Amino acid sequence: MPLGVRMSTGAPEAVSPDLRALLEADPHGCALARAVRAGDGDIVDFTLIYLNEAGSRFLERPAGELIGRTYRQLWPETVTDGSLELYRRVVRDRVPAARTVYHDRASVSGHFEFRVVPFGDGFVARFVDLSKLTLGSQTEGGSRLYDALDAAFDGFALLRAVRDDTGTIVDFTREWVNQIGAKLAGRIVEDLLGRGIVEHPSGPTDIELFPNLRAVVETGDTWQRQLTVPDTAQVWQVKAARVGAAAVAVSYRDITDQVDQQRQLEQSVAQARAAAVRTNALQTVTAALAAAGTPDEVYLAMGTVVRPSAGGQGLAVLLTEPGRLVLRYHAGYEEHVVRQLRELSLSHPYPATGVARTGQPRYLSSPQEFTAAQPDPASAISGGGRSAWAFLPLSSGGQILGTLVIGYRQQRDFDDDERANLMAFSRTAAQALQRALLYQAQLSIAADLQRALLPAVLPTLPGARHAVRYLPWTQGSDVGGDWYDVIQISVDRAALVIGDVAGHSPQAAATMGQLRSALRAYAAAGYPPAEVIRRANEHLLRYEPQAMATCCYLELHLSEGTATVVLAGHPPPILSTGGRAAPLRVKPGPPLGTRRAAYHDQVIALPAGCSLVLYTDGLIEDHRYTVDRGLSELCQAIHAAPVLDPEELVEHILCTGVGPNPRSDDVAILAVTIDDLGPAG
Repeated sequence: MPLGVRMSTGAPEAVSPDLRALLEADPHGCALARAVRAGDGDIVDFTLIYLNEAGSRFLERPAGELIGRTYRQLWPETVTDGSLELYRRVVRDRVPAARTVYHDRASVSGHFEFRVVPFGDGFVARFVDLSKLTLGSQTEGGSRLYDALDAAFDGFALLRAVRDDTGTIVDFTREWVNQIGAKLAGRIVEDLLGRGIVEHPSGPTDIELFPNLRAVVETGDTWQRQLTVPDTAQVWQVKAARVGAAAVAVSYRDITDQVDQQRQLEQSVAQARAAAVRTNALQTVTAALAAAGTPDEVYLAMGTVVRPSAGGQGLAVLLTEPGRLVLRYHAGYEEHVVRQLRELSLSHPYPATGVARTGQPRYLSSPQEFTAAQPDPASAISGGGRSAWAFLPLSSGGQILGTLVIGYRQQRDFDDDERANLMAFSRTAAQALQRALLYQAQLSIAADLQRALLPAVLPTLPGARHAVRYLPWTQGSDVGGDWYDVIQISVDRAALVIGDVAGHSPQAAATMGQLRSALRAYAAAGYPPAEVIRRANEHLLRYEPQAMATCCYLELHLSEGTATVVLAGHPPPILSTGGRAAPLRVKPGPPLGTRRAAYHDQVIALPAGCSLVLYTDGLIEDHRYTVDRGLSELCQAIHAAPVLDPEELVEHILCTGVGPNPRSDDVAILAVTIDDLGPAG
């Protein structure tokens, strides 16, 4: 027993002999139950403590299997159908109650009348199977049953078997029919009562029912079936059960609407499944095309994914060029057809040309339609081994790129759903192809732009050697904003410049080109380093106010053995001298693109044989890698370099794995070794 639940002691432990005799004499089922209460006294269940023989027969279970168990154990549905609450109310309020219910479960099935009376700390229940009542108005239960059946939505009839002299059932007399039953038969009750269903059938279904009703009486088995009336196409749900030895209770209803709805539902389900298949195919196609970056990858996705998803056995992609269609890809086509499709005039009658001109799809369901589309056999394109075709425009953003042709080996009718699906395929393919073609064009432009913006040749400096590396991280049409430069100002003066424009785009590259040109102009004009950077900042604010850049400007004075350094938000150069490599201690200024910025230069000494390394931040940091960690690794790599030749120094830095790996930004490195501090020439 659960914690906090107790059995009530208000009722006797055993049923008294007088009460037992009274209940056993009742022809209907009787039960005695005792309350099960929680710790707070609330009734939570009832224990069955007595069941008479009629009740045991009614439940079709021995009393010994039931007595001593709770209602929740025996009939858990009483918790939700309101029965348990009814019993609690009877015991709590001490007021009898009656209830007519219908049960259809394994242990109890049928219409029942329950009368519940309080008894001690429990109740006595008397339950009557209304199907066993005499169907006449002389009993209260029977009267109620008549009223209930007449008010029901189902047709009901009680039929009594008519036997011949040999005992064979030859007919059934209608002893009772409810109002809805008569109406469903198209008659009134008076026309049906007392008449046989064989001798006076109300319709063709009566004759069809007769052998089944006879089997119900003879076997006692319940019979149920859907019957369709041929003349009206009505569908009836009919159920028959034996009552007593020679009667049959029949319930029936017109379920034509429900059957139609079920058929419509099944059609909807089939359509939904087909739509799900189409959606899944489109998602597969979309994913494959989205992953394609070049035209060749798009063509491959069309052949390996679009063609099978569309159910086709052949696929061709013809792109529009001035006055013609050119075959760019094919799969599953015969070689002689491929030769014919290599190049077609837009005036050719082949259906793909008309689709490319108008942007409207065309569907040919048979070889006859294909032949009719090209009336001149001499110029007609062969259909090969195909019997149906879908010619689909490759259209995106208002531009018709060409025609996608999908061929089928079997004839087919292209219904609206399939046509919509094929158009979705072609639109997705066109978008991917347009994107890939644009990418290909931009890739070429980006490569040319990258080459044009960085110096092709750096000047040779007397008394110094230099080496550079540029490692682009971005792919495709993106262009990085990192740059480097060596500017010869005079015989013994040169500026080393390295910088990084924020972003990876053609715009960032264009901004980088402007800055590089501006710095060259200001340096050549003889401005001191801090002024060069200040003017570059003003230039950026005036012409690219949304841009931001960092820069390291280092002016070498080779004859003096010094350098003047200005930092604009950029990491400091590394100086390697005397067996030690460390960042220059230079006060940084704000990045270029900052309003009201002030920049200060600083002079440092350059001993003979020293090396300077300038770099962009992509070498030493990203969101995973701190600046301090990257700087430490860079200094260690420079210190450990076997020689300070600038070319070998740069290679050593890159080979030792300095900074984040894999990289997530462009990298530029400019290394300079000072060889001779004497005056030039």
